[in-house]
Amino acid sequence: MTISDSVVYHYLAIGKLGRGEVVKLFLIDAGINFEERLYRRDDTWPETKEKLKKQGLTRNGQVPALEYKGLVLTGHIPILRFLSRDLGRYDGNTSEDKYLVDLISDIYVDWRVHWVTNLKGPNREYKETTAPQYYDLIGKYYADREGPYLLGDEVSYADFAVYVSIDNDARTGTLPDTLPESITKFKAAFEARPNIIDYIKQG
Repeated sequence: MTISDSVVYHYLAIGKLGRGEVVKLFLIDAGINFEERLYRRDDTWPETKEKLKKQGLTRNGQVPALEYKGLVLTGHIPILRFLSRDLGRYDGNTSEDKYLVDLISDIYVDWRVHWVTNLKGPNREYKETTAPQYYDLIGKYYADREGPYLLGDEVSYADFAVYVSIDNDARTGTLPDTLPESITKFKAAFEARPNIIDYIKQG
């Protein structure tokens, strides 16, 4: 297949839920212009998935996929890492910074495995136990520096994943009634970022 030099974002037409939203939010914040191709998650998806595989846009049938500078990138967190390195920002400056960003990203990935159980309705065990434990844990890391972001006053790609976790929990009715102060502070600062403030306000 021929991959365009333009940036093309492939994901499911499921609103702001899921892994792809993390990538989309990052692209908007970074000021990267992109074309968006969304696919219905219905009885046409199996056929669409096979077409995407044949086109070389995904090897395992999963999205998001991103066409970027002649490459096809898959895996939402690896996509963020690649873009951060390519842009020379969003990844911290020191080895400790990069460790923290990777660590929080891994904690987020573990969270998402549990979160998907809420897509057919709120999971009581998740809401009462898993979600509070997740926010309590990441809240401790956000509190280690003065914030509002994980690395202090510098945003990182992990912040996009954490923000989408908060947003997705709110959309599934599984967000804890009270969040750690460090996370509340982060959320307010993140939602005020110039490039994404209007997009976030769209709800």
